[in-house]
Amino acid sequence: MNNDKNELASEERRNFLKLSATGAFTAAMVAGAAGVLWSSEAAAQTAKEESEREKAAEHVMTIATAYVLGASRSYPIMQLDLKENIQNATNGKVYVKLAPGGQLGAGGSLVQKVQGGTIQAAQHSLSNFAPFASTVDLINMPYLCGSNQRFTNLVHSDTWKNEVHPKVEAAGFKALFYVVIDPRVVAVRQGGNPVVTPGDMSGIKFRVPGSKMLQQYYRMVGANPTPVAWGETPSAIKQGVADALDPSVGALYVFGFKDILSHVTFTQAVPDSQVYSCNLEWFNSMPADVQEGIMWGSEMTSHQNLSKVPSARAYAMAELNKAGVQFQSLTGDQLAEWQDAGGYQRSEWDPFKTELAGSMDNFEKLVEAAGTQGKYYVHDA
Repeated sequence: MNNDKNELASEERRNFLKLSATGAFTAAMVAGAAGVLWSSEAAAQTAKEESEREKAAEHVMTIATAYVLGASRSYPIMQLDLKENIQNATNGKVYVKLAPGGQLGAGGSLVQKVQGGTIQAAQHSLSNFAPFASTVDLINMPYLCGSNQRFTNLVHSDTWKNEVHPKVEAAGFKALFYVVIDPRVVAVRQGGNPVVTPGDMSGIKFRVPGSKMLQQYYRMVGANPTPVAWGETPSAIKQGVADALDPSVGALYVFGFKDILSHVTFTQAVPDSQVYSCNLEWFNSMPADVQEGIMWGSEMTSHQNLSKVPSARAYAMAELNKAGVQFQSLTGDQLAEWQDAGGYQRSEWDPFKTELAGSMDNFEKLVEAAGTQGKYYVHDA
């Protein structure tokens, strides 16, 4: 039995290397994601199809992400779907070349590459847009759009399109679509106690990213915010330099935290939100029908992303559960306690509101947009 498995694995490896060596790296990845690398014939067929698509295309669009192909099982980033949808919606005029798994960088470095036109498009967190359009950073305002539905309402609203998109476009970007992942959680290291109320956060060294807003929020709910670079976070949690952290459940699974955590609580304060952005100059240089196709392909992928959220979460939770992690959902009253302690309605947030939204009135418009059900429904944990 093991021999069969080994033969299968080495056959897959051989076919992957064979395709990569011929320069068909995207084909190798597509074949791997489709699970056909074990068959030389199927792998060759995939390579042939990719090669024909690329030759027939009038434009090549490189889309870079920080995530490996297959990550969508627990972190619905949908890169293969986006490739397929854009190619089909443009009637094959655009061939999408994927650069997954951080090959070309991640986060801020991908934003810079899109802005500079080195690559046509990329996935990155919404916070990475903040240096170019500071209003975007309001998504980190606790309980403004922490739940999936409020986030979806907000980014598809006219208010967001009128307030935020012109600034993003002035910096040279076109937002293709916003990716819903799930809210950030409170995840406690092994040996720690479950967190249900803000009172349980007392004395906890909470790993935070560079966001001033998140640092202030965790201070308000009783923790001791501890800035740690993302790459150093697993060892900081293992060694007790930090006791807890706050990515979404899908991110905790993808980045290998399952064996070092004990409890996860769904506090729904802030979204783990992503976006696919495109270089505006390149987009505008495309013929009108191609532009339309790219946006329609993006919208189709957005629908698929929304429907994938609960199944991706269920998979990540099942895998974390196997490793002994326990989950805690909060009642309406318990959530209200967290919002009372650190939510956007508190006066401590007023300086952020005026600085990022421009005025208290503008901020209220964003609150209204987040609370108004739009045309898209998405599941909340």
